[in-house]
Amino acid sequence: MFLETYKFYKLEFGNIPKILVWRFLEMETIVTRFAPSPTGYLHIGGLRTALFNYLYTRANGGKFLLRIEDTDLARNSTDAKEAIIQAFDWVGMDYDGEVVYQSQRFSLYQEYIKQLLDEGKAYYCYMSKEELDSLRKEQRKRGETPRYDNRYRDFTGTPPSGVKPVVRIKAPLSGEICFYDGVKGEMRISAKELDDFIIARNDGSPTYNFCVAIDDALMGVSDVIRGDDHLSNTPKQIIIYEALGFKVPRFFHVPMILNPQGHKLSKRDGAMNVLEYKEMGYLPEALLNFLVRLGWSYGDQEIFSKQEMLKFFNPNNLNSSPSAYNQEKLLWLNSHYIRELSNDSLNTLLNENFRVETPKERIQEILYPEIKERSKTLVDFAEILKECLQTPQSYDEKMRQKVANEENIKLLGDFCTYLKALKKPIETPKEAESEMATFADFHGIKVKILFIPLRYALLGKSGGIGVAPLLACLDTQEVMMRIQAAIQSLKA
Repeated sequence: MFLETYKFYKLEFGNIPKILVWRFLEMETIVTRFAPSPTGYLHIGGLRTALFNYLYTRANGGKFLLRIEDTDLARNSTDAKEAIIQAFDWVGMDYDGEVVYQSQRFSLYQEYIKQLLDEGKAYYCYMSKEELDSLRKEQRKRGETPRYDNRYRDFTGTPPSGVKPVVRIKAPLSGEICFYDGVKGEMRISAKELDDFIIARNDGSPTYNFCVAIDDALMGVSDVIRGDDHLSNTPKQIIIYEALGFKVPRFFHVPMILNPQGHKLSKRDGAMNVLEYKEMGYLPEALLNFLVRLGWSYGDQEIFSKQEMLKFFNPNNLNSSPSAYNQEKLLWLNSHYIRELSNDSLNTLLNENFRVETPKERIQEILYPEIKERSKTLVDFAEILKECLQTPQSYDEKMRQKVANEENIKLLGDFCTYLKALKKPIETPKEAESEMATFADFHGIKVKILFIPLRYALLGKSGGIGVAPLLACLDTQEVMMRIQAAIQSLKA
């Protein structure tokens, strides 16, 4: 019905975006949902699906619902359920109402199964697993698609004893199941490709597709945005909607995220628990920005605030081809958002997530801008800050061999004496540069000659924060102590 209405509207009013046609024709509140299964932790593919639903709903003043599909009681994990809620809290995605748990709705599903049985739209099937396996084996031998042969569809005889039946729905025997997919376009599936599929197992428990269709209908879901691995489920769910007289929602099936080689994303590629990204020092703003661009675009813009996502996101612009996970891009975005953080925000994150004590304000003002430029994650930031403020516990051997000579040992000793004679502490990088220049000039050397042995003394390695900011942040006694320790290591 909708396809015909849409075609008519397009003929009458031109090539208006489909999403506007839907809104104009139906004028309904947009309701989306995210419905993960708690058999494993929420990974980034699931979070991206949730984000697309969330943005579409919030931008249009609708409702975004969270449903936990925990009907597989044997495989459910309480920890996984809690991790899903925690992941939502971390990235700042709220949802409307209470979380719905399918495991608490079994009696509801039973009512609708009974309704379909009473109306003759479903039936008991007494075919054993062994019989079904044998049937499929014979069908494969004949080159046919394995499928149930509907032998109990109109059965009126005496049921076989000792067999617990499943419940199958009566699928159409001819014609097509048609729907419009907001990503893939018009979809037509021949009824011959479907059989009378099971809606209740022989223990009475409802199947996945049945629960999803019932819940989406009763929760008023208007739009379903999900991965295209669910595309094969859609015709079955439409059959259930229509059998019960429910309104069919609109569908958007988004291509999966692939690894750089074009294969299914694995944990090694980034398909890990969302909360692991938190532990690795990623910011939620960076992760959401990264995910929104995996399958959606707005011109050439790469960096989106949450407000910009809400303003510009439109499921009509979802890509029909798969996206590739790019670790370097995620790190680039994360470093951008780290640079945007205030010192107070940084201190809160470092303290809460990595137990890093907040340094003095003067140290923050000097070191934080320097460390931000060198940090791709909060873990990087915490480690660099720690190596700046804590006395080196070891020294890089290659650098030690490079620095270990009498000239450098004497140079460090003389600089330590110079610091001891200073009348006031060094408090700014500019002052540090001035004092090093004065020292170098007095000894008839270039300043850069001092940098390498001094960096060795202060950090114990090459690279890292500049020497001048370090001298400005550390107490003179601490600097002298590090120099003396470095001298001892060079003499050794």
